[in-house]
Amino acid sequence: MNIPGKKFYISERLFLTITFLFLFLLNAGAQQQPQFLSLNDAVANATSGNNQVRSARIDEAIAKEKYLQTNAGFLPQLNFSYSGVYSDNPLNIFGFKLQQRDVTAADFSPDKMNHPSATSDFTTKLELQQPIINMDAVYARRSAQAQMESFQLKTERTREGLEFETRKAYRQLQQAYQVITVLEDALNTAKSMYEFTDNRARQGLIQESDVLNAHVQVLNIESNLNEAKSNVANASDYLSVLMNKPSGTVYSVEEMKDSSSEKISQASLPDNRADFLALEKGKEATGLMMQSLKKKYVPRLNAFGSYQLNDKKLYGFNANSYLAGIQLTWNIFDGNQNRRQANQLKLEQDKLDVQLQSMKQEDQMKLDKGYRDLENANFKIRIQKAAIRQADDALQILKNRFDQGLVNTTDVLMAQTQVAQQKLNLTMAVFNQQVAQDYIQFLTKSDNQQ
Repeated sequence: MNIPGKKFYISERLFLTITFLFLFLLNAGAQQQPQFLSLNDAVANATSGNNQVRSARIDEAIAKEKYLQTNAGFLPQLNFSYSGVYSDNPLNIFGFKLQQRDVTAADFSPDKMNHPSATSDFTTKLELQQPIINMDAVYARRSAQAQMESFQLKTERTREGLEFETRKAYRQLQQAYQVITVLEDALNTAKSMYEFTDNRARQGLIQESDVLNAHVQVLNIESNLNEAKSNVANASDYLSVLMNKPSGTVYSVEEMKDSSSEKISQASLPDNRADFLALEKGKEATGLMMQSLKKKYVPRLNAFGSYQLNDKKLYGFNANSYLAGIQLTWNIFDGNQNRRQANQLKLEQDKLDVQLQSMKQEDQMKLDKGYRDLENANFKIRIQKAAIRQADDALQILKNRFDQGLVNTTDVLMAQTQVAQQKLNLTMAVFNQQVAQDYIQFLTKSDNQQ
């Protein structure tokens, strides 16, 4: 029996299945599409969210809190206490009565004074201490401020170092894409060569070994191309780590540009670079702490006061009294403790000075090498461009002679390999050029360039 409705139902179900599969594959392909990432965005994301920068900012916040702790050397200190005691000690009993303003003539009886009844005393007390002149606290505060500024500069240098590392990782991803472009072009050429030799072999014009050599060439390029694509994924994951983002995203990037035509201007190592200034601030903080230790030999002047309530009852606040005064103290001899601490700080200051000089010498050497690397990369770019032109010409000549049967397949395959290798060398030279420029910028970045 012919049932039109049934036939329509089967076709509709098949249509829906195919549509679902098509949409699924389309969505899967869209998810695998690389996500574009500009160099500026990569740097901005890394310098704002990277764990190294976050850790440096936490150290900076810790130093700031230590600086704020020095406010205690200038601000008043207020304490409140409530205590209750119970005693039959004659001296304590008489003192309780005096504080409670409850002394009578009968209390001076020798028998009562020698054998008093147990008495309680409940004291409510408010104490105030106000620093007036403490020169050691003044210099300790200045030292903490210099230390805080040192950590701020260290954070800035950490950010600059991360910026360079992100630029370098971005260049590596650019180079990986350039390698893929070169290998894809070489693969197309190798496949064309393989098809050509295969057709010639079928016609009996060349040997089967030539076809096998051409096929090996295709396989080698495909293997290198697969490795290059893996390098894109690896470089993308490293960028994700630098930006503190989950790995697994493949990024597409800006095209890496050659700047060998630009004139190289020599820049000197700046004295006001963030890490240099951080060490200078560290030396300053150490020197101020030495001054703080020396100022401990200067007399200190502080004020104090208290207000208290006394009563024999738990919730009584009958008798009140106050006490106020100033105190001058002078630490004449402390067993040479401050002196030895000052000597230790002086040695630490000398060590910082040596570290600063050593860092400047090493970075000057790195800067000189960076300029030499940049010059070498520019020179190699010029050489590689000429080599690529010559290799292309040589390949074209060999192809023409191969078509005429004057050279064998191996010669053409070697020429193709030479062209691809020269292009890969050019890609590496441009990468080295860009990294050298970024490194020079990192070494010569001064604090007033922020």
